[in-house]
Formats: sequence, C-alpha cells, structure tokens
Amino acid sequence: MVGTNVAAHGQDREPLGIVAGLLLFAAVAVLLVRHRHPVLAVTGASAATLVYLGLGYPYGPVFFAVAVGCFSAIVSGHRKAAWWSLGALWAGHLLAAHWLYRWLPPDGDGPAPWAQEVVVTAWVAAIVAAAELLRVRREQWAAARAERAAAEKRRADEERLRMARELHDVLAHSISVINVQAGVGLALLDADPEQARTALTTIKSASKEALGEVRQVLENLRTPGDAPRSPAPGLDRLSELVDQAAGAGLTVTVERDGTPRPVPPGTDLAAFRIVQEALTNVVRHSGSRTALVRITHGGSHIRLSVDDEGPATGGDAGGSGNGLIGMRERAAALGGTIDAGPRPDGGFRVTAELPLRPGASADGAEREEAS
Repeated sequence: MVGTNVAAHGQDREPLGIVAGLLLFAAVAVLLVRHRHPVLAVTGASAATLVYLGLGYPYGPVFFAVAVGCFSAIVSGHRKAAWWSLGALWAGHLLAAHWLYRWLPPDGDGPAPWAQEVVVTAWVAAIVAAAELLRVRREQWAAARAERAAAEKRRADEERLRMARELHDVLAHSISVINVQAGVGLALLDADPEQARTALTTIKSASKEALGEVRQVLENLRTPGDAPRSPAPGLDRLSELVDQAAGAGLTVTVERDGTPRPVPPGTDLAAFRIVQEALTNVVRHSGSRTALVRITHGGSHIRLSVDDEGPATGGDAGGSGNGLIGMRERAAALGGTIDAGPRPDGGFRVTAELPLRPGASADGAEREEAS
C-alpha cells in the first residue's frame, strides 16, 4: 500500500480505496501458498492484478506479486500455468488500455500510448526469461547433486567390494592352512605328538597372521582416507606365502625371469593376492603337494603363473567360487588379464598379466615391448 501510494503520484488514475486495498492484499496473500500450490499462487496474483488494472487503479508494486508467483510456478515445473497467467494478464491489459478504456474507469480516460505496451511486454519477457534461467540453473544443480550422490555410492560400492575381496583372500588362504594342519594334528595326536605339536604351532602362526591382516583391513574401513598403519602386502612378502604353504604340506618353487622393475602398490598387492588365492586353491582342491610360481618381468607388465600337477580332489580343480572371480576382478581393475583352467597333462594353471602403468592394457604392453 505504501509503495502504491507513492507510485500513484503523477498518474491520472482512480484514487486508491477499500477495493484497491483488498485487491492488493489478495495479490500478495495468495503468495503465501506458492510453495504448496504454485499454480494457484500465480493464477490468483495475475487475476487480482488484472482486476486491479481493469478498475483503473495506478500502476505500481502490484506487478512484483505477479513476478514472484511466476517465478515459483516456473521453478516448480508448472511452466504452462505461469505462461498462461502472464499471457492472460498481458492480453487483458492490452484490451483495457486500447479498446475497453471507454467503458472502464477512470472517466474520460484515453488510450494508453503504445510505447507503454513495449515496456509492459519487455517486463513480461524479462520475468519469464529470469524465471526460466533460474529453473534451468536449479535443474543443473539438482543433476550435479544427483551425480555426486551416484559417484559417492559407486565409490562406496567399490570400496565394499575391495574390502570383501581382501577379507576373502586373507581368510580363505589362512583358514585353508589351518584346516589342513588341524587334520594333520588330529591324525597324529596319539601316534606322533611331536608332529601334532608342529601342526598346532603352524595353526597358531597362520591364525595370528590372518588376524593381523583382517585387523588392518578393518582399520582402513573404519577410518577411510587415513594412511594405513602397516604397508599392504606385495611380492616382497612372497616368502611368507611359501612358508605358510609349506606349513600346509605344500612345496612351492618360485622362479623369476626378466629384469625386476618397480611395481606400483596397487599392482603389487593384486599380484600378491592372485598368487595367494592360487596357492590356496592348490591346497584346497588339488591332490598335488607341489606348486610352481613363475614371475616374469616384462618391459611394462608383469606376468604371473601358478602351476600344480593335480589331480583335483573333491570339487573342481582350481575352485569355482569367489576366489577366481576375485582374481579376475583384481586383474580387470588394473587393465590386466587372467586365465585359469586345467592343463593338458592334468594339472591346473593360473596365469595373470598385469600392467605396470595404470590404465595400460596387457595387449598394449605386448605391442610396446615388441616395438
């Protein structure tokens, strides 16, 4: 009301009265429901403004009520309702100012100048453009938030999968050794107590090692982003796998070919886990008590192979569960390849090729070495 009274000075329009005050109040009051009912807000504000102008009252801040209602409707997705309301207001004002002014107050009023319509049209276009720009920006912000949320979910899923692989590899290997040694200890408990004591010592050592690695994995899970308290295992700890396998009655021979090169931490961990899982499968699924681990260093890749002479005992040779899946996932995550299957002579072989550079595929490594 204060703004309209100020704007009324200099305008040859109807004096403000009770009806004008009620229309101004209605145009603003309807905006209180603009968040829950945006269509009602923009329609009501436009209708009250159209009646207000049709009764010949002065131009003024009433247009801001229409602008706010239009913004709310467009941003909330009710674009057609906003356009129709603004279009009806513009058309009604055009009719009242140029054709119906003879029958509308104030008395003796003449047609409005066409320059005024240019201003009104520009005002309507500016409101629509600004509201559409805000709507687009909000949609972009919402899409960005959804993308960030999806990326965070993907990272969380990948982290859970990585933790599951780590726990599987640690527990499968150690528990396989413990299972074998427990069977030996039970069989020799009465006949050869000293050998049974050796088996129990191996069980204690394997369980302690497994608990340490599980604790490390869980600490990294509880404090994401913090530096691990102990380094991740790599090929430099291959001797520990050989000793653990020896405790389970498996003789492991390690051969190295080529010139050793620095191995990235991720590749080093994957290589260690692949060899660990392969030896675990030999202990669990092969009747052979020997295994051969061959490590070949190439120009930009590293090849791993684990062979046993078989035959399979119980289930399929090499296993058929999460172990092989985990090995393939580790290799694929680094851009490498892995192959596991029976040998022609009846044994089983696991072969992996891992790049030494992130994102480099095994085929690309071979082409680079050949060139």
